[in-house]
Amino acid sequence: MQKTQTQELEILIRARYPIIYIVSCEETRVLEHLVQLGTKRDKEVYEWSYTTGIVPAGVHAKSKKAVSSSSKDPMVALNEVLHKMEPAIYVFKDFHPFLGKNHFAVVRRLKELAFQLKNSYKTVILLSSTLAIPQELEKEITVVDFPLPTLEDFSLLLDKIIKEVSDNPKISIQLSEEQREGFLQAALGLTLNEAENVFAKILVTHGGKLGGDDVDMVIGEKKQIIRKSGLLDYYETKDNLTSVGGLDLLKEWLMKRKAAFGQRAREFGLPVPKGVLLLGVQGCGKSLCAKAVSQLWHLPLLRFDMGRMFGSLVGSSEENVRRAIDIAESVSPCILWVDEIDKAFAGSSASSSTDSGTASRVLGTFLTWLAEKESPVFVIATANDISALPPELLRKGRLDEIFFVDLPNENERVEIFRIHLEKRKRKLENFDVQQLVMMSEGFSGAEIEEAIISSLYDVFYEQTDLSTSSLLKSLRETVPLSKTMEGPLKALREWAQSRARPTSSMGVMEEAQTRRRIELS
Repeated sequence: MQKTQTQELEILIRARYPIIYIVSCEETRVLEHLVQLGTKRDKEVYEWSYTTGIVPAGVHAKSKKAVSSSSKDPMVALNEVLHKMEPAIYVFKDFHPFLGKNHFAVVRRLKELAFQLKNSYKTVILLSSTLAIPQELEKEITVVDFPLPTLEDFSLLLDKIIKEVSDNPKISIQLSEEQREGFLQAALGLTLNEAENVFAKILVTHGGKLGGDDVDMVIGEKKQIIRKSGLLDYYETKDNLTSVGGLDLLKEWLMKRKAAFGQRAREFGLPVPKGVLLLGVQGCGKSLCAKAVSQLWHLPLLRFDMGRMFGSLVGSSEENVRRAIDIAESVSPCILWVDEIDKAFAGSSASSSTDSGTASRVLGTFLTWLAEKESPVFVIATANDISALPPELLRKGRLDEIFFVDLPNENERVEIFRIHLEKRKRKLENFDVQQLVMMSEGFSGAEIEEAIISSLYDVFYEQTDLSTSSLLKSLRETVPLSKTMEGPLKALREWAQSRARPTSSMGVMEEAQTRRRIELS
């Protein structure tokens, strides 16, 4: 628990705040901190649950069976808190079901108890992973978020595990300082129990060895958290930057930010990277880049599907967005991929007349988070149509940079042919590259790949092998999007020329070389 929040909790107890609501799914860890706090303040600490009633905190599970179960009833338990005189902290676990409309007597008793506790040295703490406060108690309850473990917490846990297994000659834990930081950084977003489980899983899977290469297994543990949420998709990808043809300026920009999520970057004075908008022609590698960054940075990739956020109930769409953001932050550092964001927010300005303002409110929730977020969640948004994007999204401060992904130039098309031919077990040297590059002018990377696949179908049917002529035939039969959408593409290029960074240095050079040069003197 971070120092500031520990101090805040102690201050609230010392100031005699009667009811404190702690939101956390780590009961054991919270109880350990409260027991330490009780010892420091010379107060007894008791815990309550519906299965045990009120028992001293930390009592062994077998000992709890011998405790009188009369206080299992919430009303009896609250009365017991009132009648006991000694200074104490009472921790009620998962009490939120008794704060609903069907338990008005419990809500009323808790409200009365809040007034009476102010004149005592007793504090009631409601501990739950779900925040549910009835309107009647909003003025009586103070909410405290118990944060997930920090790097220091995971470091202590790892030291504990190393110490416990140090006597076993079959177990080897070898981590350099840099690998250790990356390993602990990957664990951020897990609970201590989840981290301990995955550390043990690595040792069992790799025959007692734990090294820097096991970071991916730690990241994979976060997949469970995402799957249970139902709002985000966890993407496991093997694509890396070598799978992306060209885009050297974008690749360089991403490489420079690879180490910007570590503690050394914070100490150096660097802020956490916010995100990037990839704008450009369909099929030119924007989505592929998002997947490749996940491999490059060794961070989990979460896909944010805006269509899934919109619910039928009033207010549910905004709540879904907030829940999805909370989940992304809970497993951070991570990459949040918002694919085709232009379609998600198209028409948000006219939302009030079409959907009662739902789209504009969802947009507002998302943009506010982008501007104010402090958690290491790197947002990669992709878009094809700039006219559909709200201007608020393009303002500096919400995303670090806007890149324009144009159609591949000659050198990039060579690289794209090489990548996709090698993926199909063919060598580029066996083809007339110059002819293929000339014929594929105006093609996107996806269209080149599709032409290769189409040609493979043809030669497989004809029982021959792939050749330059078969590829040229497929290219001739393909009408690229740059021809069918020539007008919108021209407008997009004109907009991006002064408002977005290019992704390819070759594209900039070629454009400069085609300009007319006039000697005035």
